[in-house]
Amino acid sequence: MLPIKYIQKTCLIDFPGKVSCVVFLGGCNFRCGFCHNPDLVENKIPDISEQEVFDFLEKRKKWIDGVVISGGEPLLYDEISSFVEKIKKMGYLIKIDTNGTNPRLLKRLIDKNLVDYIAMDIKNSLDKYKETVEAEVNLDDIKKSVELIKNSSLDYEFRTTIVPSLHTKEDIERIGTWLKGAKKFVIQNFRPKNCLDKEFEKKKSFSKEILEEFKAIVSKFIDNVEIRD
Repeated sequence: MLPIKYIQKTCLIDFPGKVSCVVFLGGCNFRCGFCHNPDLVENKIPDISEQEVFDFLEKRKKWIDGVVISGGEPLLYDEISSFVEKIKKMGYLIKIDTNGTNPRLLKRLIDKNLVDYIAMDIKNSLDKYKETVEAEVNLDDIKKSVELIKNSSLDYEFRTTIVPSLHTKEDIERIGTWLKGAKKFVIQNFRPKNCLDKEFEKKKSFSKEILEEFKAIVSKFIDNVEIRD
């Protein structure tokens, strides 16, 4: 059974160009200290049933275009395929948020036309991944997921939450070089609030001027770069 934790009933920004709801799943294989969903990562929220989700979606067909499946990390669970397939059959578009650690399952969703938009979190330059996610990480899987997404015909974005103690201009340059030619890259400013590691709540966000500098760096490699502050 999928660990479905809650539904954000209406969202106007998470699925570009669409009115969506967001279904949050618990559990994650990363332990990023700056994560602002600690209760999801640590699976502290009681589950709700899949049927509750389907009942909600049945009632909202006139008002919602798509469903965002987020977390936590939703691709920890093979059951996600059948769950998403049922939602697609209801007529909804699907967006998946992922950290890219399960390219096998990601490929299955793409090959079966079960996803319409993918947002993959790029945690840092490859040489600083383990330090950033505070967990063991298979970098080959991360790289495979990036290539799967880039080579698909889907709409997608790569996005990095930037944290002053973890990301430098050199890291941003390396990320840009790695993702060169991608359709879209989003710079998300860290907010020192409700973090998995409370030490991060003592840190400050980057200034608007620094965000613009980061954008200029990535724009050398990717045409469509956006800041979400």
